Amino acid sequence: MHIGRAQNGTLSMGSAQTMALGSTGVAYAGPHSIWRNQAGLASLKGPTLIAMGEQRFLISEIRSIAAGAAIPTASGTFGLSVDYFGFDAFNQQQIGLAYGRKLLDQLSIGARFLYMNTRIPEYGQRGHLTFEVSVMAQLLPQLQIGAQIHNPLNLEVTENEVLPTIFALGLAWQPSEKLLISGEVEKDIDFPARGKVGINYLLIEAFSLRFGIGSNPSLVSFGVGYQFDNGLSLNIATSYHQFLGFTPGFDATYRIVKQEKQKR
Repeated sequence: MHIGRAQNGTLSMGSAQTMALGSTGVAYAGPHSIWRNQAGLASLKGPTLIAMGEQRFLISEIRSIAAGAAIPTASGTFGLSVDYFGFDAFNQQQIGLAYGRKLLDQLSIGARFLYMNTRIPEYGQRGHLTFEVSVMAQLLPQLQIGAQIHNPLNLEVTENEVLPTIFALGLAWQPSEKLLISGEVEKDIDFPARGKVGINYLLIEAFSLRFGIGSNPSLVSFGVGYQFDNGLSLNIATSYHQFLGFTPGFDATYRIVKQEKQKR
């Protein structure tokens, strides 16, 4: 058995916004940074909660849910994530402790320690410990770069089972206040590299349109998001896998930001 999020996509990507943008997210900061690039947590302005659900390939028995929380402090931002995927005959759970901190004004680092558990009633369950590290830097006022390594030690659980090592490198370009373009390359050391691109367009002050594409396998995604004045954001999205079909997703994010206008 070979378990890995890049090839089978079991555990959640953390937000419907990320899903809508072709599953890009390693190069821009937000609540999804708990999952995609913990260095981005250093940019959060206040305590943040996020919850997401996906219905995989429109199959009622297969769902993925995730929740996370992040709290900025004087020593950096700490985060907690919980993920669940599956059904009675097979399910996976994951809990993560994340941390992000600014080293310089334009440079942040982050990490997340993970406990992953796989349960198959006929065979029992097995747990694994691993971690991921990440970095995010502002190259230009409009251009940001991010990178993450998941399971850098390529841990071997048994003779026939390893946790995958996954590298992700991305750029996020924001040529205007209304437009964000993100691009990302993701490589599992045992599989071909995946290329992904996402576009976020702020149609009006609080309403965003999103579109994304990906390769290996071919994937198309789209979605919308709305930011309320009280710090609540709602996002819906769907992605289309070339072999398995549609996966709809939804997330809700609540940010507590004082003494300044809420920002997306």
